Amino acid sequence: MNLDQISDLEQLRAAVAGCQACGLRAGCRGVVFGEGAPGARLAFVGEGPGAEEDRLLRPFVGAAGQLLDKILAASGFDRTQNAYILNVVKCRPPGNRVPTPEEREACRPNLAAQLRILQPPIVVLLGATALQTLIDPEARITRLRGQWLQRNGVWYMPTYHPAALLRDPAKKKETWHDMKLVIDKYRAVVDPGHVSPHYPG
Repeated sequence: MNLDQISDLEQLRAAVAGCQACGLRAGCRGVVFGEGAPGARLAFVGEGPGAEEDRLLRPFVGAAGQLLDKILAASGFDRTQNAYILNVVKCRPPGNRVPTPEEREACRPNLAAQLRILQPPIVVLLGATALQTLIDPEARITRLRGQWLQRNGVWYMPTYHPAALLRDPAKKKETWHDMKLVIDKYRAVVDPGHVSPHYPG
């Protein structure tokens, strides 16, 4: 089925479940489509599933995912209520390696269809892979994090991947700075009354 003809997330989930566009599908348990509130106006895009994600077929459920949930909660967001979480590639790369440019390109139609259906005005790019896939293949997360990038009416905020924060906790301060910008933008674009427990309006 042509993904451009699909206008429903569950329909898209079923179509993506059968994807064999690259070799990753053969080496993993299944497709990790993404999850969240279907009407979410805020999306978080990561790199790809890890071992726990592949086991449970849910995005961001391992150590990095638990940290992401804490960041969301501190910001007043929740993947079941007002945020949607997905990855550039839907199948786990062997050994959790970075997906190759070819793998990213093979999965790009799936990602594009998700974002087209969701139409979030704000997208947080978690790490270099998301930044390079959606903005610029040569972009560096260390240079662009914390800066708003606008493309086709969508506001993109690059920040560190939660896994990077686990490796280097010093990056947490910069990430919280970036998330405060996201909260400000969410209040400006989506909900002026948005409540953040740790960043009052």
